[in-house]
Amino acid sequence: MEFRSVIARDAAVQAAAQSWVPMECYQLTKGNRVAQLDILDLGPQQIVRERQEAAVQKLGAMPKGPCTISVSRLAKTRFSEIREDDNETVFFLPDNTEYDIYVPPESETAYVRFDQEEFLQAARILDPEGWENAPRQVARLHTPRKAAMWEAVDLCLRIADGEAGSVPRTGELQKTLFDTVMQIATAVPPGTATDLSHSARMRAPHIGRAARAFIMDRLDDDHLPGMIDICRELGVSERTLQYAFLDYAGLSPTAYLRRVRLNRVREALRGADAQTATVTETAMRFGFLHLGRFARDYRMFFGERPSQTLAS
Repeated sequence: MEFRSVIARDAAVQAAAQSWVPMECYQLTKGNRVAQLDILDLGPQQIVRERQEAAVQKLGAMPKGPCTISVSRLAKTRFSEIREDDNETVFFLPDNTEYDIYVPPESETAYVRFDQEEFLQAARILDPEGWENAPRQVARLHTPRKAAMWEAVDLCLRIADGEAGSVPRTGELQKTLFDTVMQIATAVPPGTATDLSHSARMRAPHIGRAARAFIMDRLDDDHLPGMIDICRELGVSERTLQYAFLDYAGLSPTAYLRRVRLNRVREALRGADAQTATVTETAMRFGFLHLGRFARDYRMFFGERPSQTLAS
């Protein structure tokens, strides 16, 4: 894991900060600072968050192999021929794709890089119909979870910069980032989970029980399952899994899994030695990287702080 922050006083510095992708960058509005870039390198994954101070135009082509999911806020960005026109848009940039990007001043843009083959394999597990024919050019993805992507980006950068306390292992951060962005890129629009065939509806209780058994087995082996893992194991799409869990437990699979992990943390804290164990390490072990939210959820569900459970 490698984190760095770059102040770009020249557009060429902004372009060079992402050495893995060839790029020309031109400053279009005045100012002696072009952007601040926060960059987290996780090996096959990379996060870049740009806080733009002067408008720039970026021209280049994605290399073979990686793809990116990109998102902006505060001001609308143009990705090639596609202009961001709402607050529920993220962009998919496949490999071997030319791009022409306009980034306005006073905006923030984030790019998350993945191995494209791994990304598409996971996307087709979660949404076989939507990703059967993957885009070959820059594409707009409509998602109700754009804010969740920003939250994941900001959290990972805070963790890497030491602002969030203890730092999880690189593998844990990679998995959390990948699973979060994949669910955003393949998000099921509200209400569509019920639009299933009769046979899928009939299988819902079985799918729910099988998913629960898989989750528990993985946790018993000290592995944190995600939606991709569950869908791959059961051979179902995310939409089918959503319906199954609503029928089985009255919750989305993500909410159900979070509650199971909360219970596992509580169980671990109850059996831990308060002299050697810590709440932070235990929470991170079960995939809770946003420690403030974890503490709030824990107290809401169990009526006490995690530190009280550990001390009891």
